Amino acid sequence: MPTLRMLKTFKAVARTGSFSAAADKVALTQAAVSLQMRGLEEALGRQLFDRRGRQITLTQHGHTIWPKVEQILDLLAELEAKPMDAMEGPVTIGAVVSVIGALSLAVARLKAAHPRLDVRLLSARSDELANMVEAGEVDVAAVVARADETLPDTLKWTTLYTEQMMLVVGRDVVDNDPQRILRSHGFLRFDRRVRTGQVVEQALQKAGLVVNEYLELNSIETIVALVREKVGVAVLPLLIRGNWLSDPLLRVIPISSPPTLRTVGMVQRASDDRKALMREIVETLQTMPRERA
Repeated sequence: MPTLRMLKTFKAVARTGSFSAAADKVALTQAAVSLQMRGLEEALGRQLFDRRGRQITLTQHGHTIWPKVEQILDLLAELEAKPMDAMEGPVTIGAVVSVIGALSLAVARLKAAHPRLDVRLLSARSDELANMVEAGEVDVAAVVARADETLPDTLKWTTLYTEQMMLVVGRDVVDNDPQRILRSHGFLRFDRRVRTGQVVEQALQKAGLVVNEYLELNSIETIVALVREKVGVAVLPLLIRGNWLSDPLLRVIPISSPPTLRTVGMVQRASDDRKALMREIVETLQTMPRERA
């Protein structure tokens, strides 16, 4: 089914005749615009754009739906005029440290599209953030899912994306066997007291891997910096904005097939009246480009 964001993006592409120009208007990357438009074509079962050459032109089907899309968006604009759902005013967004970088970029795009928003960002552990959302101290938070967790009825969960758990080693490590690597190198373990550390342990157990414990730390960035310095190796989620695959000092090696995944999602209050704002935050994060192993 076409989403509101797809229709808004289609309107921008139809008016500008360019994915690149439309991306500037809707605060997305050109790749995200292209992905949304392919999704719209699949949802409608018809080709809307002629992509030959550098200029994007509408097909006959595209010209047919254009005025209908404009009409739909005009009607929705009237319905969304209520103050409680306006894209303005203060909003506090939280995230675990390893997600805050991607979230900051998403919020920057949101601010560009809605300059009257007053956004405050903060970071904390997943459990702390969920409690802060429930208490009304934070409006929405990006946290790591826990398999055994059942949210109270007062909270709502929306999955954003998943990240594969991978073995991260220095470029000097030429072996590709995870077990040999983990036995012969010091293991830099992520904090077992928090959810990401628990996913690391789950990944090791699933793959039947034994590690040579060396240090336990609570920062993914610090662990990766130590791997670059050849201090040890680590099992970590392949962060969507980590750029590890192109890092000249790192190698990333799968440890199981299918891989263990870390799931990141948004927690918000079920009673929150600012549904349009929350939806746009979630959609912006879901369309962020990410690394794939």
